Parts: sequence; C-alpha cells; structure tokens
Amino acid sequence: MEWIGETFTSDAGWTHLERLVDIGNRMAGSPGEREALTATRDALDALGARNASVDDFGIQGWIRGTSRIDTPDGEADSIALPRSPDATVSGPLVDCGDGLPADFEDADLEGSVALVSSTVPDHYDRFIHRREKYYRAVEAGAVGFVFRNHTPGCLAPTGSVGTDDAPLGPIPAVGVSREVGLCLARRHEGERVTVAVDCETPRAESGVVRADIGPDTDRAVYLTSHVDAHDIAEGAVDNAAGTATVLEAARALLAREADLDRRVRLVCFGAEEVGLRGSKREAELVDPDAVHAVVNCDGVCRGRTLQWYTHGFDELGAAVDRVADRFGHPVSVRPTQHPHSDHWPFVARGIPALLVSSDDGDRGRGWGHTRADTLDKLERRTLREGAILVTELVAELAAGDPIPRRDPEAVAADLEAQDLAAGMRATGDWPFERELSSGSRSPTEGDF
Repeated sequence: MEWIGETFTSDAGWTHLERLVDIGNRMAGSPGEREALTATRDALDALGARNASVDDFGIQGWIRGTSRIDTPDGEADSIALPRSPDATVSGPLVDCGDGLPADFEDADLEGSVALVSSTVPDHYDRFIHRREKYYRAVEAGAVGFVFRNHTPGCLAPTGSVGTDDAPLGPIPAVGVSREVGLCLARRHEGERVTVAVDCETPRAESGVVRADIGPDTDRAVYLTSHVDAHDIAEGAVDNAAGTATVLEAARALLAREADLDRRVRLVCFGAEEVGLRGSKREAELVDPDAVHAVVNCDGVCRGRTLQWYTHGFDELGAAVDRVADRFGHPVSVRPTQHPHSDHWPFVARGIPALLVSSDDGDRGRGWGHTRADTLDKLERRTLREGAILVTELVAELAAGDPIPRRDPEAVAADLEAQDLAAGMRATGDWPFERELSSGSRSPTEGDF
C-alpha cells in the first residue's frame, strides 16, 4: 500500500490543477482550451503513460462580446450565456419563478422576456437543467431569456444553450446575479425590457486527450474528465479538479501498473461545457465492446465525500461500496440517471459508467459556473483523498469480471420513470430515437 502514502505526499495532481487554472479562459474552441489540452497530454506523457496524444475535432465556436439588459430605470448587470445568438430583443418581463414545467405552462410568455431562477425547490423530485428551462421558455414563445442565480453574492451564472442540431440557441440569453434578478422582478415585471447579446460565432477546433496505462488488453477501463471551462472564471472545481484527479490517479496507477489486469485508458475531453461534444464523438467512434467501464470525474474536490451516480449498473455500485468499506471512507451512491456530463454518451449506449463528483449537500452547482469558481475554494488534502478512492476503484474494476451492458431501452425507461425524459426531449438531448449503432454516424459538429 505504499502508493497510498505516495499519493498523500504527491503534488502531481495539484501542480496540474494550478497549471490549468493559471491559463485563464479555457472556453471550448479557444486558445486557452488548446493550451490545456496540450498541457494535459504533456503531463500524462511525463508521468509515463503510453501514447499520449490529442485528437482534434471541429465545433461551433462562441466568443464573448458584450451583453446588456435595458430597463426603464437603466441598464442591469448581466453576462451572456455561451451559444446565445448575437441578437437584440425587447418584450415585457415575465417572472417564471423556479422554472418548473408548470411555471411555463401558467405564464403568458408570447413575445416576452422570461426571468427564471437557477434553483429547483426542495419539494420538487428532480433537478431541472438550465437548458431545459431555456427551451421551455422558447417553446412558450419567449423572445429573450434571463437566468437568475439563486445563490447570494452578486454572482451572475453562466452555462451554454444550443443543441446538437442547432448549436446556437434561438433567442438571446443572459445570466444575472440573485440580487439583480430579484430587483428586476420587483421593479420591472410586466414592463418592457431589452436584452442584447453581442458575440462572435466562428467555426473552431477542440480536442480529446488520450493515453494508456497497464497491459495492452482489448478492453479498457476509461478514466475521464473534461479540460474546458467557462470563460468567466478559472474553472477550478469545474473541471480543472477533475482533470487533476485523473493525473493524480494516473500517477498512482502507474506505480501499480504491473498488477493491473486490464488496460486503463485516460481520456480528457474538450468541449464538455457546450453539449458534451468531445465525449459524444468519442462514444460514437469507440467500439462499445472495447470499454469495460467508464469512471468520469466532474465536480470533484469541492467536498470530501464523493458521490457516485451508477445509472442502474448494480455492479458499479457494489464496487464503490467495496472500496469505501476497504478504506473506511464515507461515500454517497446514487443509482439514478444523471445525463449531464461526459459519462452520459456511454451510458446512453448501454456501457457501464460512473459519474464521480462531490456531495457537499448543495443541490446546485455551488461556486460552479460563476466567477467564483477559483482555486482558493479547493484543498490539496481533498484532491489527494479523492484520487486515492478513484485509483482503487479503477483498479477494482480493471480486475473484475465483465459488467453486463444495459439495453438502451432500459436506460430510456429509467429516464421516463425518473421524470428526466421530458426535459431531455425539450433540450434535444433524447438519443434513443436515433441510431445507436457504433458502426454508423450521422453528421455532427465534429464533422466540420
């Protein structure tokens, strides 16, 4: 167990975390994202992982300009949501509260600007993604969208809009702080406001980092993260910490390489924040039989207790429990579906996959997707502890028997039962009515 002590004194992961946050803007398709991809490839190569490389692909780019909300009292502070179109619209402001489906059904949004909170109330039984709220507003006839943070602190939230088929959203969208949003609702509901977004939308290039550890087996355990982040902050939690965890786990797995029973493929995706572009492409390209399981790190390190979404794969939950018991470390195992990170394109094809993040008791993103997602929120101890559990879990899966695949229809049935399907259809993210065969691909952004 020397590797545990070495991990508790290693700075491989933390050094790479600092490297990524110091880049600054890592928006998908930006020079900063390219620097992060290259730096991650070079770091894996320096550790001793095999065949470290970056595979490029095309995406719809988006470059921030200015944004504004004009009210009868003057301009309200805002930031544009990525992949909002370059447009200016006006209409009466309508407060749609928490943005539950019923809130949109009850509101008269035709020709309006919809104001929606980023939260979901505790009494509601599922999380509602920002993009679902946006597209429900679009469907109800809104011409503009204002996304209000529910967390105090004068922090406007970001987060992309758009779909696979139409990467740029149909109406301009901006984020505002809790304080600005509540003021808008109190002073200007029903009054005419103007929402304007100025941006550039060039074609751009992202990439996927790949490297291998362990024996050269046909089937591999995938250990994944994403390197891109929103352009308004350092992206420390989301998701430099996830990629740093992959680096730290890679170092520990290399120390145990002779004992690994299967190959471990390290994959760090670009363009996660704009529709999971990197992981969707990877899942389309890979032979499903070549993937034993996926362990995706996204949102780790903001709390010491890790939560693991198992997506109905009981064997994955059992493996997490064995590792937690072995180390006497608390974990939170969630058997439900979570279709909002880079594991999801694999789950949709029936491939066993885990999402590992932090369980800090907050149903929302915490500091994520705001300017406050910075390095000072994180601790080396938490990164090291998480990396130890992830390392042991990957080694456990690499030594285990093949995990039965799930029929995609069963995954779809879970989504229906968990009240997630309607939202995914609203955002254009429902994959089960399209061809799922790995042998055929329809044109996507990656084919630019």
